[in-house]
Amino acid sequence: MGRCGVCGAIFREAGSSELTKACSAIGGCKTGNAVITPGFKLSAKYIIHAVGPVWSGGTQNEPKLLYSAYKQSLLLAKEYDCHSIGFPLISAGIFGYPKERAWRKAIQACNDFVNDNPDYQIDIIFAVLDDEIKAIGEKTITEIYNK
Repeated sequence: MGRCGVCGAIFREAGSSELTKACSAIGGCKTGNAVITPGFKLSAKYIIHAVGPVWSGGTQNEPKLLYSAYKQSLLLAKEYDCHSIGFPLISAGIFGYPKERAWRKAIQACNDFVNDNPDYQIDIIFAVLDDEIKAIGEKTITEIYNK
């Protein structure tokens, strides 16, 4: 609910009070799922709130839950007729998910969504915090698609 990390930054920019009220009205979101609110003060029409897992060594269904957070976000985007979506690298910050593993799940979920929805045009953008995360993502994409 907008305390720290990427989530906190979004709440601050969108208008913390309004966004907190909208989220409270929804009543929460389980790990691996996503909900949608208005964008309020952001230039984006909507904010899709995805809840990724806290990394616990991979023994608590973290890969499945992370994949689901991306897929549910993309399904909501389609339901609301959004043709672009921006993601951080979900769970790879304060939740401690290993960055390369997080990238693999993000790419897999996005690729599966695009393949499952060939008639739906959507631009998927990853907005990452630093060059290290970007480089890991680029390396991971190269490894996946150049096998």
